[in-house]
Amino acid sequence: MKNKSTLLKKLNDGRKKFAVLIDPDKTTAARVKRIAINSQKYGVDFIFYGGSLLTNNNYVQFIPILKDYCAIPVVLFPGNYLQINPKADGILLLSLISGRNPDLLIGKHVIAAPFLKTSGLEILPTGYILVESGKLTTVSYMSNTIPIPSDKNEIAICTAMAGEMLGLKLIYLDAGSGARNPVPGPMISQVKANINIPLIIGGGIKTEADALRVCKAGADVVVVGNAIEDKPALISRIAGAIR
Repeated sequence: MKNKSTLLKKLNDGRKKFAVLIDPDKTTAARVKRIAINSQKYGVDFIFYGGSLLTNNNYVQFIPILKDYCAIPVVLFPGNYLQINPKADGILLLSLISGRNPDLLIGKHVIAAPFLKTSGLEILPTGYILVESGKLTTVSYMSNTIPIPSDKNEIAICTAMAGEMLGLKLIYLDAGSGARNPVPGPMISQVKANINIPLIIGGGIKTEADALRVCKAGADVVVVGNAIEDKPALISRIAGAIR
């Protein structure tokens, strides 16, 4: 039986965290192995795992590879309720609080709840907030929701506060996979100043300078995906920059 509080305690310890995001639809077994080895070597804190679509069988095959080559917690970042795998350590149970799609606020969660209850996964209730990034992203299209405009800090603040008041344990501001622009620093700072739970930032972070800027703005966890799939050496540079 997995320790049901390990991941949340780690997220709340006050130290800046680095999460590598792996989309199984966009990589190969060899690349997953290399990312796992480098992540272990350079002290990555979490591996987030999942994507908007599943077009092959990689989703099932890659978690054992990660487990074979690193001891880093694997946390599911599910695009839908089908992406539940008990071989992982935890799951970001995402409620898309920036949108008004009831399926992604509670509907799909109801369907997934019986499977999650018996999965052994640590459940991490997460308020998921999409932020406009300069282009239409896959997650915005697939979720049928409109991101918060990048200059509307007050909307992001109030949305995050509402999520915390509803009992969510994490807030995740995401510009989306393939974002042209990351979440702006002023929005990160102002959201962080108004909540008392960990703040995760992802989307559009392409360099160690981007990662450092996000950390200085107030992120507790920096998530990098596409850039690392293209340039695995970024793992060491980002890990060094934020610590």
